[in-house]
Amino acid sequence: MEIKVSQNVKDTPVEVLVINKFEGEKTSEELANTYAVDKDHFEGKFGQTYLLHTLGKIPADKILIIGFGKKEEFDHNKMREAVAKSIKKLQQIKAKKAAFDFDVNVDYGKSAAIGAMIADYAYDKYKSEKAHHLDEITFARFSENDLNEGIIFGEAMKFTRDLANTPAQIATPTKLSEIAKELEGIETKVFDKEEIARMGMGAYLAVGQGSVQPPKFIHMKYTGKNVKKKIALIGKGICFDSGGLDIKPASSMLTMKDDMSGAACILGVMRALSKLKPDMEVHGIIAACENMPSGSSYKPGDILTAKNGKTIEIDNTDAEGRLTLADALCYACELGVDEVIDIATLTGACMVALGTVASGIMGNDEEMINRVIETAKESGETFWQLPMFKEYFDSLRSDIADMKNTGSRNGGASAAGLFLQQFVKDTKWCHIDIAGTAYIEKPQKEFIAGATGAGVRTLLNYVTK
Repeated sequence: MEIKVSQNVKDTPVEVLVINKFEGEKTSEELANTYAVDKDHFEGKFGQTYLLHTLGKIPADKILIIGFGKKEEFDHNKMREAVAKSIKKLQQIKAKKAAFDFDVNVDYGKSAAIGAMIADYAYDKYKSEKAHHLDEITFARFSENDLNEGIIFGEAMKFTRDLANTPAQIATPTKLSEIAKELEGIETKVFDKEEIARMGMGAYLAVGQGSVQPPKFIHMKYTGKNVKKKIALIGKGICFDSGGLDIKPASSMLTMKDDMSGAACILGVMRALSKLKPDMEVHGIIAACENMPSGSSYKPGDILTAKNGKTIEIDNTDAEGRLTLADALCYACELGVDEVIDIATLTGACMVALGTVASGIMGNDEEMINRVIETAKESGETFWQLPMFKEYFDSLRSDIADMKNTGSRNGGASAAGLFLQQFVKDTKWCHIDIAGTAYIEKPQKEFIAGATGAGVRTLLNYVTK
């Protein structure tokens, strides 16, 4: 779908002209006011739609009115959702071209473009019958720069969603490393199994040793022209999680191709940076592997040694993500960065606590956590801070090692955060748990079922501010 901008769309022949209506106000089109508002009493509550045939009275064949709700409550997030709702309606009527003429400020272009691209998404690569897509949409009066930035964000989300939706037979650790090497404007180094062992990443290496797919430790680096800040972004990269020897039930394993959603997010973010060109140094780090059962798998009761020398007793092989992140965090903290953020589908406990509405966030610096939360809010994502009381670590205590990899189910998300903190040294750090938000089983707001690209908008906005 091509997205364009024009100063005047009302005089151009088009299949559908999309306009807005605030509650208690008229629209900008008299034809719509006459039939939709005056005769049919269309109120314009947020998300309501009304389709009107123009019968040749204006250049557009049809008018689609989208309700914007109360004017005082309208913001960038509602613009994104309203455009997404409009796109879905246009898809339903099989439209190919549409023009949007909204009676709002001109600074909504970025949000509008993101909303359009979220709604236009379909993962139908392996289906014979493809989803209907619009060929072209044109927005009136929005800034072309804002619109283009929104397109870059939308493309990053699409890339991430495609990757997280890709079957594990294809999205292997090796495939992720190949994708990373192909990113334009990004310096990439991939470490193989032998190099990972030499770096002392015993926790990460153990998780992948049961799979025939070799692990790949991926380090990507973007360097801006005038670097003002250095940040490392880590994405959990479990390309398939069977649970290992503590194997998952079949129903729980079905969507475990998405356990690399954190890695997909980081790849999407890194891919966009060469186009956005922030004055930052950004490191993208992925410890990619599979967690599979076999004769060579790591076992409950094993003791692993992480990169920083701390020892971990394996209480459950299905708490594997934190093991890979432990070594990745050690590696990131050695890079001399100002901040580290890891993003992961880490705990079912976070999903139980926050559902599919919000991602959990924890860390060691309140000011940084608050900035990330606020950035998420501005980006249309919801992050909720979870506590890191030291008592949560009690269930991780081991009689024979420095810690266990898991403990009580009570407070499990917070305990996982405290586990990760053992591998963070002298660096501001945030952990984002997207277990509930990365992959949804039914449509939610502007998203269809499947991968959502959780974290992409927030991290891109965070590193480009």
